[in-house]
Amino acid sequence: MNESEQSLKLFVVLSRAYRAINDRMNKHITSFGLNPTEFGVLELLYHKGDQPLQQIGGKILLASGSITYVVDKLEQKGLLARKACEKDRRVTYAHITDNGEKLIEEIFPSHQGKIDEIIGILSADEKDQAIEMLKRIGFHAKEIK
Repeated sequence: MNESEQSLKLFVVLSRAYRAINDRMNKHITSFGLNPTEFGVLELLYHKGDQPLQQIGGKILLASGSITYVVDKLEQKGLLARKACEKDRRVTYAHITDNGEKLIEEIFPSHQGKIDEIIGILSADEKDQAIEMLKRIGFHAKEIK
């Protein structure tokens, strides 16, 4: 197999592995009554605090047009609230509510455990190697014009 074919094979293997992991995690998340995007927003707010609505999409890899819909849904469920910025009236923050915090505190350990169950097939050294190699690929992909 030449280097170009090997690159193609690696791309296919990475894509299939990502899909398998993502499918398993999405199934796990939906078992808690949330879709993956809702979970991502709540998890972001829980771990990083209040976030401007305009910046959430970039942090959880979601199109900005979808953020309003997701925030509306989470607000209807009582899991987050919108909060006006005191310094700039053009900015609105998403704020996790006590109910949202409680839900994430219930869900997150199980979520983390499921990830560990999937990725745990690798040793600690293999995980470190995979992290470094995938970072290199990602940074290189961003540099290519």
